[in-house]
Amino acid sequence: MKIAETARQVREVLNPVRRAEKTLGLVPTMGALHEGHLSLIDAARADCDFVAVSIFVNPLQFGPNEDLAAYPRAPERDLAACEARGVGLVFLPPVEAMYAGECLTQVSVARLSETLCGASRPGHFAGVCTVVTKLLHIVQPDRAYFGAKDYQQAAIIRKMVFDLDFPLTVVVCPTVREADGLAMSSRNAYLTPEQRRQAPALYGALKMAEGLIRRERPPADAVQAAVRRYLARHAADGMIDYVQIVDPAELSDVQTTDSAVLIALAVKFGGARLIDNLLVDAPGGDD
Repeated sequence: MKIAETARQVREVLNPVRRAEKTLGLVPTMGALHEGHLSLIDAARADCDFVAVSIFVNPLQFGPNEDLAAYPRAPERDLAACEARGVGLVFLPPVEAMYAGECLTQVSVARLSETLCGASRPGHFAGVCTVVTKLLHIVQPDRAYFGAKDYQQAAIIRKMVFDLDFPLTVVVCPTVREADGLAMSSRNAYLTPEQRRQAPALYGALKMAEGLIRRERPPADAVQAAVRRYLARHAADGMIDYVQIVDPAELSDVQTTDSAVLIALAVKFGGARLIDNLLVDAPGGDD
């Protein structure tokens, strides 16, 4: 496994891969790798001849009062995990290698970035799109892999890739969960034991809402109210950021649940802001 810290080093490693016409997969991460990240690596390994992983805590996607300084970092453990999973290249750049001087250029996707997490974290998705654009230019993969837990992020990146004619496929892999249903996240490390006990209520609320929609197809605001009541009972230490029922493609609020919908939520436990979502099919498309 090769380790690169600059774009030039990345290209030196990958030029022979491209000359050999091997398929190249990229898994962009911010490190502190867990089984969710590793499932993306496994998917890339199954699809591609060569897999690259980027590990970069991107300052552009953190707001002024967010957890940039405290974000979990474990580079040695991450590198060992990548090597064990058969990764060919890890791109581990310092901030100055990614942003030489003041970065005056940003990439943003209108409308899709303005709801859900975008409403709570202004500028976040411009930071995500900018760094992903840079990574895609540097690595030039055939396929890039993202997790469904970050549904909005994946939808935004897909739209960006389509609109800007990036010659690659965006692959979105299923959310990986702990045994009790909590979606795996690097930020789970922030949870106290009591918060960790309550945190699976996020998935519990989503599953409750899914059942309600499948049985009754009630108005969206009734489902949102039911989710809030569930969280109040089962996650008393959590502060709800949002609970929304949205169109899966447009990410816009819906009034009814008669067609396919995405149930999405964000809840803060102290310094941990956790997100989760569940896609519910249209009637007739249910499993």
